Amino acid sequence: MRLKIAVLGAGSWGTTVATLASHNAPTILWARRPELADEINRDHTNHAYLPGFTLPPDLPATASIEEAVRDVDGVVLGVPSHGFRPVLEEVKRYVRPSVPIVSLAKGLEEGSDLRMTEVISEVLTENPTAALTGPNLAKEIMSGYAAASVIASNDTAIATLMQDVFKSGLFRVYTNHDVIGCELGGALKNVIAIACGMGDGMGVGDNTRAAVITRGLAELTRLGVAMGGESRTLAGLAGLGDLVATCSSPQSRNRFVGEQLGKGRKIAEIIDEMHMVAEGVKTSRVVMDLATRFGIEMPIAREVYGAIHEGRTARQAYRGLIRHRPGSEDDPA
Repeated sequence: MRLKIAVLGAGSWGTTVATLASHNAPTILWARRPELADEINRDHTNHAYLPGFTLPPDLPATASIEEAVRDVDGVVLGVPSHGFRPVLEEVKRYVRPSVPIVSLAKGLEEGSDLRMTEVISEVLTENPTAALTGPNLAKEIMSGYAAASVIASNDTAIATLMQDVFKSGLFRVYTNHDVIGCELGGALKNVIAIACGMGDGMGVGDNTRAAVITRGLAELTRLGVAMGGESRTLAGLAGLGDLVATCSSPQSRNRFVGEQLGKGRKIAEIIDEMHMVAEGVKTSRVVMDLATRFGIEMPIAREVYGAIHEGRTARQAYRGLIRHRPGSEDDPA
């Protein structure tokens, strides 16, 4: 018997994951806006988030969470971190306790500093959890380019089950038991991508970008390991792989935010005109809370926080990094 899957969130990535899942299982996609659900059902398109792509004709959409999650065997949450808990509270009213809940969100919850699977466990105490993460740019996957991802769960059986749901064609999915490392890699790389974008906006060059990516990886690895993740996870798809893609691609929303900051624009106007969420903006605040709590030095993340929340310019942020005295490259702190 094939599983029935609900994907909640019809943004670019949620719609892409629903498309992948529909190749392997009956899948329904929840859209917050009824007019978007109508478009998907009528035209098999999502012009707002995936212009130019045709969705599978057997992928239905709904604006009702009850309709989406009742009687399904797996729920996938593709909503941003700031909307994650409210959607879960609605899901709780209708979903069965045994149904796995998979997070697509690459962020951390402001206020609680929790990872997304931790938020799931707080709201849905009896449901198994997992996270799908990795270097996954939606438009490339929809175009059929080769890509790889990681499904992370503390339960090996759940990871294997969901691996079979998501793998499709040239989209390869690996399992991983290190949920902490996978989720932190996905969240923290967004902050480093903003730093890379700031450099690109200022025209600092490829050498600087390479340095920011490499030293950014060191920062996210230090914090990830301090919080219980594994360094090899952060050197893999969920860490380094996602970091490289997000720091380098013109499709990256977080890199775009940094690039606009590097060109001298204010964060408020950048966010106001964006159609989609850049998770690194909110995550930068949570990262600083966690770095303080665990005693981890994160100079790149600190300067990104300053540029977003303290009114520092991108140029001032980069000057702050230059003033930071380098120690040994192997220095754990």
